[in-house]
Amino acid sequence: MIELFSWPTPNGHKVHIMLEELALPYKVTPVNIGEGEQFKPEFLAINPNHRIPAIVDDDGPGGQKLCLFESGAILIYLAEKAGRLIPTEPAARYICLQWLMFQMAGVGPMFGQANHFANYAPEKIPYAIDRYRNEARRLLRVLEKRLGETKHLAGRDYSIADIATFPWVRAAAAGGHLDLNETQAVKNWMEGIDARPAVERGLAVLADRRREGPMSDQQRDILFGATQNAVR
Repeated sequence: MIELFSWPTPNGHKVHIMLEELALPYKVTPVNIGEGEQFKPEFLAINPNHRIPAIVDDDGPGGQKLCLFESGAILIYLAEKAGRLIPTEPAARYICLQWLMFQMAGVGPMFGQANHFANYAPEKIPYAIDRYRNEARRLLRVLEKRLGETKHLAGRDYSIADIATFPWVRAAAAGGHLDLNETQAVKNWMEGIDARPAVERGLAVLADRRREGPMSDQQRDILFGATQNAVR
């Protein structure tokens, strides 16, 4: 049994979707990042970087317990454990990992910063907002070019590269940072993934636990302030 420690964010959704796609047995332990549960000693023992998601697999390699954090590493691990959603042919595998790293190093950080400076920063800094929105749009154009050439990011087949990228594009479009009407290939790709039953189930994981609305000063401190940056 895999224990998933998560919260309904784009990075959390990656692993929710992956587990549903693979139909692996798992249980979910919510980690309410707005309440600071990521700083509890029991979670820090699993992920000293105090970020979700993380997993504990009691049946890891060699039958040994494995604790793993970083969503990209988790996707690779689960794909290899199940023998699905990552190519086995070497060149195709590296293309898949290339696009996974594109999400991890580019789409996630840049889309996240665009959202932060537009919606959460206490001071609205035009340079920062423009900087990250423009970078998000540039990255979207890279995706549009790729998806105009092939059905999925790694090629013909759906893979962990798509699973990693989909939640971030979805969140950015919902937040108004990206207009998918300007990128038809990305829009078609999004609609195809959104229609997958496992994706629908994955997006529903912990959805009832997240509350929309203005962020409190305490939550802002936990996520972006002194509590977040405290020495541990």
